Amino acid sequence: MQITAAVAREPKQDFSLEQLELDEPQAGEVLVRIEAVGVCHSDIAARNQSLPVQMPVVLGHEGAGVVERVGPGVTKVKPGDKVVLTVGYCGQCTNCTRGDVAYCENGMAINYSGRRADGSPTLCCGGEPVSGHFFAQSSFASYAIALEQNTVKVHDGADLALAAPLGCGVQTGAGAVLRSLAAKPGRAIAVFGAGSVGLSAVMGAVVAGCDPIIVVEPVAARRALALEVGATQAIDPAAGDIAEAIRAIVARGVDYVVETTAVDAVVSAALASLAGHGEMAFLGVPKNPEATFSTNLLGFLASGVTLKAVIEGDTDPDTFIPELLAHVEAGRMPLGKLVRTYPFDQINQAIDDQLSGLVVKPVLTF
Repeated sequence: MQITAAVAREPKQDFSLEQLELDEPQAGEVLVRIEAVGVCHSDIAARNQSLPVQMPVVLGHEGAGVVERVGPGVTKVKPGDKVVLTVGYCGQCTNCTRGDVAYCENGMAINYSGRRADGSPTLCCGGEPVSGHFFAQSSFASYAIALEQNTVKVHDGADLALAAPLGCGVQTGAGAVLRSLAAKPGRAIAVFGAGSVGLSAVMGAVVAGCDPIIVVEPVAARRALALEVGATQAIDPAAGDIAEAIRAIVARGVDYVVETTAVDAVVSAALASLAGHGEMAFLGVPKNPEATFSTNLLGFLASGVTLKAVIEGDTDPDTFIPELLAHVEAGRMPLGKLVRTYPFDQINQAIDDQLSGLVVKPVLTF
């Protein structure tokens, strides 16, 4: 079928809107008419080639829409269902069968190869294959083919412009607090970075009952927004030593850290802010795929802290995404304060606004 898609053809260049051919859904696949799709940092990282994708490529991995058709064997959803699309996984490897779907042993091929597991393309332009199947969806398009596994049904009245970001960024930030760290009420947490993932972690910390909830963010407007969505304190890292500022609030250091920046100096400050036996969730995607960070090994040993890399919040999307949606709809997570919608054909403006800090979470709508 003919679809409209945003195609990335050159690194760090604007997307072009093009007419492409989308294959029919095969066994285990779901064809979704996209109504809304969030713009995530990972989309920009892939466009900029910090993530391994072959160009030309159709990105987009926070899709939400309505099921149009299903392939043979699909029983989880049916035509007419509203759905949110999330990270792809095989459902059969050891990690998937243990419930650790974000760490699917076939996840790199499923999410980044640009093709189905059998090597066939989902997208073509004039008969020539275009990389698709990004996060098993490529939802920067009017229609997308997803796997049954990464298609999550939501209720018929769901606002898909708010539901779309739940598929990755919100799931990652809130899940880091509610699932990866399993944060306990009354314990102190610091969130480094107040982008959409960091602010989702703040909202997750409010749901968890953490106190205090400290945000470290250089942009004043983002610090103000963090306070609006539930942070108790917001620190400007330019004002002085970050760890000292945090320990001025909590002398022993914080029980939990969520680090979203992937900047070496910030990671070091985050570690220095932890209390003994504290826990740190590392979520950031570095701009340089070869980036590293270092720490004093003796001090690390003596601190007894846990440093945990987190993908997609360590969640079960089928249960966690509806849970998040319920929090949003009940007002416990004011996601609407982060979201600004744009018509799909304004994708490049939406990305520019995100990169300049004018908007936290752009959502493209059809």
